[in-house]
Amino acid sequence: MKTLFHHEHGGARAGKERAEGREVLDFSVNISPLVPPIGELSFDDMQPRHYPSIDGRGVRRFYADKFELNPASVLPLNGAIEGIYLVPRALCIRRLLLLSPSFYDYERAGRVAGAEISYIHLERENRFRLPGIEELAAALAEADAFFAANPNNPTGTKLPPEIIMALASRFPDKWFIVDEAFIQFTAAFPDNSLMGKVHALKNVIVIHSLTKFYALPGLRLGAVVAHPEIICHLLDYKEPWTVNSAAESVAVKLLECNGFDRELRELIFRERTRVAAALSEIEGLHLYGGRANFFLAQWQRGVSLDELLEYLRSVGIHVRDCRNFAGLEVNYFRFAIMLPEENNRLLAAVRGAAGLNREN
Repeated sequence: MKTLFHHEHGGARAGKERAEGREVLDFSVNISPLVPPIGELSFDDMQPRHYPSIDGRGVRRFYADKFELNPASVLPLNGAIEGIYLVPRALCIRRLLLLSPSFYDYERAGRVAGAEISYIHLERENRFRLPGIEELAAALAEADAFFAANPNNPTGTKLPPEIIMALASRFPDKWFIVDEAFIQFTAAFPDNSLMGKVHALKNVIVIHSLTKFYALPGLRLGAVVAHPEIICHLLDYKEPWTVNSAAESVAVKLLECNGFDRELRELIFRERTRVAAALSEIEGLHLYGGRANFFLAQWQRGVSLDELLEYLRSVGIHVRDCRNFAGLEVNYFRFAIMLPEENNRLLAAVRGAAGLNREN
């Protein structure tokens, strides 16, 4: 079993460089560039001298009110990562089907739960798109559950909800676990979310995160959304008090941030279009995804990816080296969409790195 530290996630190296006193503009983590206007929270507001609710009811209230969900279908979490590990364990999944490349912790959570892992490989030649429904159905014949994200990280692949709904109806004895951590960044949201479909399809489970869209990674906020019967089953396996009182307080305040969602989505839509257009002019740089707030890129110029990354670091830019994802070993990296002036720095830095090739 690979340890917790085997797979390096985005932000790790940038954090180390900041700790060493270097200025770093971190494009390696896919976090909102805007912060929700929740105001100031005092130490007393977070009630640290009292236990939080045992079930994270402040987070449940957010999901019920924000997304118009039945409160009984919401299980609050200490970040989506708690659900990623809880669900395979609680459902006793023994054969887990994953997309590859995808978020590493789906695989690790499956292995921790004792599951055998199989993969559907997303191919560059198909721009990392999901295969057809019949190919998915054939792969499911040897699996108990399919665990995937919409959109997928790091490829940006969309997972059409109608495909999951059709497969869930076709295979009622199999589980369909969908991570919607980035779904609020997509143009089709909320129509492409499965959160409102879990009452009709008991074998569909959604894991959602507030970390990415609301720029709150330090608070660990998220939820499982599933049929109430499934939520009751998960509660048999979930530890108490995993959602702290500060997280509960902030979740309720997020309901007051009128206009934030629209402002952020407009910014992301506008900037990802502009950034994609600018980078398309650089020969040998190929972009994939772009459904959410990040792009997967492949660098195919004379200068190596190591030289590109070193050049970017030298000008204070950090992107996500994706070569530790299976299938992305050949010169892939990922970068987030940030504020316009920050994106301008990234564009200038990539153009500067492209110029190194002409000088050699």
